[in-house]
Amino acid sequence: MPTPKFILDLRDKIGHDLLWLTGITGVVLNDADEVLLVRRADTGRWSLVAGILEPGEQPAVGLVREIEEETAVRAVVERLVSVESLPPASYPNGDQVQFLDLCFRCRPVAGEPRVNDDESLDVRWWPLADLPDLPDRERVCLKNALSPDPQPTYLTAED
Repeated sequence: MPTPKFILDLRDKIGHDLLWLTGITGVVLNDADEVLLVRRADTGRWSLVAGILEPGEQPAVGLVREIEEETAVRAVVERLVSVESLPPASYPNGDQVQFLDLCFRCRPVAGEPRVNDDESLDVRWWPLADLPDLPDRERVCLKNALSPDPQPTYLTAED
């Protein structure tokens, strides 16, 4: 999974210093009570579809692009699920990042899931009643996407 050119250009200027990026996560749910998951090539773990916005890209547009690039499934965004600042993280090469993540609930409109790039080892629909081990944050995203409350979640000063 190559690093986007705009990040490489920024890294030439800032080195390994903390880089603030906008992440996008998709909870893609079908009518059979299944969620679209990818098995990440970098960690081997199952995950929701996620990516990074390109400069100037609208979040919902970027997420639809990421979903199709990674899974061959065309989807539409139904609603914003959450806005969350993730903790800082470091990559093995020393690059430091922090993401403002926008999570959206989506539905598929065409395509069959398959590995569609080098970021995933496997792609498939998983029954909501029998999910693989997912990171806690992604389980919260999924729970919020399934909530009947249409309001996105976010932390406030009181939280």
